Amino acid sequence: MSYAHRAEWAGSDVLGFDKGAMKAKLSGIFAALVTPRDRQGRVNYGTFDCLVDFVLERGIDGLVVCGATGEYPHLELKERKKLIARAVKRSPRNMTVMACIGASSIYTTLKLGEHALEAGSRALLLPAPHFFHYEQHDLVTFCKIVARTLQAPCVLYNLPSFTNRFDTDTSIQLLVAEKHIIGIKDSSGDRQSLVRFAQARPKDGFSLIVGHDALIWDALAAGWDGIVSGIACFLPELLVSYYRGFRAGESETTCRCRALVHQLTEEINKLPIPWGIRLGLDIRGIPTGPLPLPLSAARKREIAQFRDWLRRWLPEHDVASLAATQ
Repeated sequence: MSYAHRAEWAGSDVLGFDKGAMKAKLSGIFAALVTPRDRQGRVNYGTFDCLVDFVLERGIDGLVVCGATGEYPHLELKERKKLIARAVKRSPRNMTVMACIGASSIYTTLKLGEHALEAGSRALLLPAPHFFHYEQHDLVTFCKIVARTLQAPCVLYNLPSFTNRFDTDTSIQLLVAEKHIIGIKDSSGDRQSLVRFAQARPKDGFSLIVGHDALIWDALAAGWDGIVSGIACFLPELLVSYYRGFRAGESETTCRCRALVHQLTEEINKLPIPWGIRLGLDIRGIPTGPLPLPLSAARKREIAQFRDWLRRWLPEHDVASLAATQ
């Protein structure tokens, strides 16, 4: 079916969606994967495969491919399709791979969604369009058409640092009303909205996934289901231990992990996203290639300071052994 016909059909008032339809539940720790590059700037698929194996071996519950941590605006359509397919192929059959289908227009978003579903992605991460500014009613219509056209599990991706923002009321409206919008990954850093989302959720309703590492404890304490973490891409042991410790009621482990994540985010946030994650992978033996911009003298100093700090910090806290103690 052509996009034009599908969009026209999806916008019809006679679809008869069941507003109380079952919503698939997502939970656990999802690693937001970076996209490695070679020296010529091409996607390094071999290193990407190694990265997938690296996080899976350390107990991650799911993967996010081609999100903000994966620098999706830099990727071509064919590259995103190939990355999604490789992640699905290397993952256990029952694991959820969330593929980000963000773009600046609905045409590319729908193409990406179709490719991701063909590749075997079990959920689609749906950011608002980036670059141009839109109103909330524009975003509501955009999300409805995408979800109804693709007819697949979609997770709203609130990423206001890089895309149009989903207001809390807008997100709740879509989560409650739309059959195929099964949850939200919120990376806004808005602590006040955590309880509002949890209170607005009906029993056995939509999934709540926090995408801001600094708010993990707050989100889980408010009843959220899971975490999508960039830190989990290079230090999955820490995030796995954090999540499992919280769920098991192990306050000592939870407090320790919370403090360590806070220390890490403070240092990582001094650099552009996701440079700190990629540098962390380099230190752990998975080089991800050149950064996307030439480095100023000031950036070179900051990167050298971060590398020195992380090389000292990792053995000092024995972070890589955390998950083994669970």
